[in-house]
Amino acid sequence: MSLHRDAVGVLSGWVAPTPAEEALRAEFLDHLAAHDDAMLRGCVPGHLTATTAVLSHDGARVLLTLHPKAGMWLPMGGHCETSDLSLADVALREATEESGILGLELLSGPLALDKHRVWCHPPHSWHLDVEYAAVAPAGAEAVISEESLDLRWFLVGEIPELSDEATRRLAARGQAVLTSGSRVVG
Repeated sequence: MSLHRDAVGVLSGWVAPTPAEEALRAEFLDHLAAHDDAMLRGCVPGHLTATTAVLSHDGARVLLTLHPKAGMWLPMGGHCETSDLSLADVALREATEESGILGLELLSGPLALDKHRVWCHPPHSWHLDVEYAAVAPAGAEAVISEESLDLRWFLVGEIPELSDEATRRLAARGQAVLTSGSRVVG
């Protein structure tokens, strides 16, 4: 199964929790239908990406990266690669690479959708972001990668102002899934 087909399947089966995210879900599916390369960074109008909120083993804290381009505290995430088989694979790969934490456990998802302007193709393009959450093993220690200025754990309810509402929403939804017990993607 191709990554493109996986994204269509994931988004077709996902029940959006808000009207705004339902509109994004429809927009993402339209984009996939219009662009065979919608999963790849080279898709100029925009491309699907995956983001993952990395939660502590107990769900109390979220690990955020101080993103060098955005200058904000954000979850781990990024572009799809041709070797990725699914959006879940992208989410887990990006979270592992950017956090330095091995053994992350991806929660069932996606948990949210977000669309934001980026500069992959000047003057700009869009990230059509499919968002997940993962749980770190107890005692996990993050390792700063070259893609980050800093990494820090924050209480889910105390994400700093220098972040955004999408980050707060994703962390809260991940925490709710973790505490509800409906955990693992696979």
